[in-house]
Amino acid sequence: MKKVLLIGILAVAGSYFTANAQTQDNKTALMVSDSKGWHKIGETTVNFVKEREEILVTGSDRFASIKFKVIDAPIQLTDMEVYFDSGDKQVIKVNTTIKAPGESRVIDIKGGERDLKKIVFIYKTVPNRKDDKAHVEIWGLKTNTDKK
Repeated sequence: MKKVLLIGILAVAGSYFTANAQTQDNKTALMVSDSKGWHKIGETTVNFVKEREEILVTGSDRFASIKFKVIDAPIQLTDMEVYFDSGDKQVIKVNTTIKAPGESRVIDIKGGERDLKKIVFIYKTVPNRKDDKAHVEIWGLKTNTDKK
């Protein structure tokens, strides 16, 4: 009985740490919730060197809209590419500065709620007095229009 309990606890802990590690690398978002509303898809800290970031989306990955939240330092968000599980992609010209703290406008996914594979965004870090790096979060809206 003790072995079964110990194995169960280790399995739960292992799955927690695996899911947590996937989101902590800032490059993969594991979506476990399918409830309506806004959900954090992924996050990363951007710097003055790179100007392109890619977030992979796995799990419950159906979204109708997305938006960006910026913390610590502003960014100039120029373009975005949304890749779908079906193989096609949506290219979106954004060309907006997002102040910190602040967020972008809501960006609708073409075709309604769809399965996302990854989101690539092109940006420029806006110089600031403290040379702070910008922390960027991507949020997705689940409408569950395909569920009754």
